[in-house]
Amino acid sequence: MIINNLSPASPQGAGPAIPSRAQTAPENTWDLSKLFAGDEAWKEGLTEYEKQAERIPGFRGTLGKSAESLAAYLDFFKEFGILEERLNYYADLRQTEDEGDSAARTMTGRFMMAASKAQAAASWAIPEIQAIPDKDMEDFLSHPRMAEYRIYLKKLLRYKPYVLSEKEERILALHAEGEQVCQEAFSVLTNVDMDFGLIDTPEGPRPLSQSTWSVFMENPDRELRRRVYGNFYRHFAAHKTTLATLYAGQVKQDVIGARIRGFPSARVAALFPDDVPEAVYDNLIDTVGANLGFLHRYYALRKRVLKLEELRHYDVYVPLVPQASQRTPWKEAVDMISAALVPLGDEYVDTLRSGLLGRWADRYENKGKRSGAFSAGSFTGDPYILVNYKEDAIRDVFTLAHEGGHSMHSWYAARSNPFMHYGYTIFEAEVASTFNEELLFRHLKKNAGSRELETYLVNKRADELLATLYRQTMFAEFEKRTHELEEGGTPLTADLLREEYRKLLVKYFGGELAFEEESDLEGLRIPHFYRAFYVYKYATGVSASLALAERVLGGGTGEREDYFAFLKSGGSRFPIESLRVAGVDMSSPGPVAAACRAFGRLVEKLEELLG
Repeated sequence: MIINNLSPASPQGAGPAIPSRAQTAPENTWDLSKLFAGDEAWKEGLTEYEKQAERIPGFRGTLGKSAESLAAYLDFFKEFGILEERLNYYADLRQTEDEGDSAARTMTGRFMMAASKAQAAASWAIPEIQAIPDKDMEDFLSHPRMAEYRIYLKKLLRYKPYVLSEKEERILALHAEGEQVCQEAFSVLTNVDMDFGLIDTPEGPRPLSQSTWSVFMENPDRELRRRVYGNFYRHFAAHKTTLATLYAGQVKQDVIGARIRGFPSARVAALFPDDVPEAVYDNLIDTVGANLGFLHRYYALRKRVLKLEELRHYDVYVPLVPQASQRTPWKEAVDMISAALVPLGDEYVDTLRSGLLGRWADRYENKGKRSGAFSAGSFTGDPYILVNYKEDAIRDVFTLAHEGGHSMHSWYAARSNPFMHYGYTIFEAEVASTFNEELLFRHLKKNAGSRELETYLVNKRADELLATLYRQTMFAEFEKRTHELEEGGTPLTADLLREEYRKLLVKYFGGELAFEEESDLEGLRIPHFYRAFYVYKYATGVSASLALAERVLGGGTGEREDYFAFLKSGGSRFPIESLRVAGVDMSSPGPVAAACRAFGRLVEKLEELLG
């Protein structure tokens, strides 16, 4: 059914109003019982965690005695870490259900306090491991008892130049809880305290929220988009100084943390855990910058097709073929995704399908629920998915495929590696997720059945690739610039942040777009900026995934098995190496340039289809 309806999906029959958490049907929520049976069981787990933490000092002074003594500590640390992960995930996921739920926030706070105390109690351990003479450590690593810890220890030893004294590590551990304040305050302000109210539409009043914003921006009614845009950003303008101060505080923390440990910059510190050279980051920005012509050509096409004298900021998300929008209930979305992923085999498809139709996912928006989407895969629980699924936004089908890619990556990694190194990096994660999006696009396009639907899908894919490749690179360039300014001694004021962000808006959107006065406030509402130098991985990830999709779909069993070897790698390899195993070399600018050309081909196809 082809419609243009702005109301959020209301599977509980609650009408256009956003339901409370209590009004949400259990079958539409995730089942956290594999972590803990409930809040009371979680509290018992926290008590056990605190009790186990009391054992930590007893290992002090023993780690360098023998391989057996080091293994004994690591055995304890592994089990302690598994419990810690369960406690952390359960509390955090409960809090995302309703950011205003004081009970859930209390759980998160209690865990953070206990974890901070435990980290402080164990602050001696890493320096003690680092102090083991190289010859002794070499002997330890060859011992059979170290089999499941070798990779963990080798990665840990890389940090030796940046590990401080025991006393200093303890101070940093005690300070860890306070380092979350900027991010937490930003989340509460934008998801709870900001009330965007209702928007009058031809169908009646509709709630505006961080989640429904994207649906409004896809509405064909330009005047409605203009009103929504102005209303939305008025709230951010009213809090611009607070938002700028929070982000500036986060950047300061990033820079100070890097300096304390002796890294030459915050960016080097952020890239170090993944062993990613700065050249990879710079290649991304430079290569995308050299290929902005494709992007500017797309905005020129958008202006022409929409028949606008001026292309405004609220015009860049509306589908060029809006009449091809369709309502896709949850089960139908799962059917589409399952069919698209058939090339990956029965195990992959059946596992993901069962999880999505079961209770891996928290499906729909409710009051206070965290906006956006994420996958949270742990060693013991299900690879949970948070989405705010809208049946009338086909982009949400792609979002579900995207998060499903993350979750299946977690599923394979946890079953193929010991706890101490099962966790893969975000650099790798964005490959598995955007790989699924590419397969979904190709499947839907192949089976479109009409020129109209094909045009819509090509337009949608161009928009998705734009958002993942070009926009995330713009965000990455902004992060690079803000941290350089702070490191150079320039205070990050609201005016300066807006000025820097506007420069990038002009660079990336080109001459076709006429900006609003509030357009540069966008830089103050991006939650990913509170996790420094994270967003570039979306752009590198989609570049790698496009290359791998070509390889898997154009190859045979060997190419598919290479891809599964990548999914199963977990944290056993650094990301550049694991992607080489899959068949793509991200140390060169080639994959990014190829991704830009793929976007260019989508633009050319749109020009052909739209006439």
